[in-house]
Amino acid sequence: MTVRSSAEASANPMLTGKHVLAFFVMFFAAIFAVNGYFLFSALSTHTGVVSVEPYRKGLAYNQRIAADEAQKALGWAETLTADMKGNISLRLVDRTKAVVPGLRVTAVVGRPSTVQFDRTLTLSLQADGSYSTVTAPLDTGTWVVAIEARDGSADGDPVYRSRRRLWLKP
Repeated sequence: MTVRSSAEASANPMLTGKHVLAFFVMFFAAIFAVNGYFLFSALSTHTGVVSVEPYRKGLAYNQRIAADEAQKALGWAETLTADMKGNISLRLVDRTKAVVPGLRVTAVVGRPSTVQFDRTLTLSLQADGSYSTVTAPLDTGTWVVAIEARDGSADGDPVYRSRRRLWLKP
């Protein structure tokens, strides 16, 4: 066994149990701090809920598929425009490029990450055959417009549905 003098001990310190314990405590404290930050970030942002009533929508899944096939069979094409002033316009044309008149068109305009800014709008038929409305000005960024068009009846199933993501730039 060798005995170290105090000068040798201060020049070349040894690793002791206290040092190892301190390193372990600091390592796990850093891990817990990072995990705590990620947990806080995950819980304070998007909830992860994609559908409000997933079970009920799942029961009607076959009807939704049939409605999508019926919509494709119509052969309609859309042109959707929106600007920062709040002007929203939809133009629906059939296979022959003729406008589709006589629909009740509603739209829900909102942000993709929250329902806080959602606006439900009714678009009215214009002289040129398009459907349009004016809402409060829209801020820059991403907006989602969900459109449903019904053939005259207010309570019937939509004959046309569309969901578009728009990016508004200054």
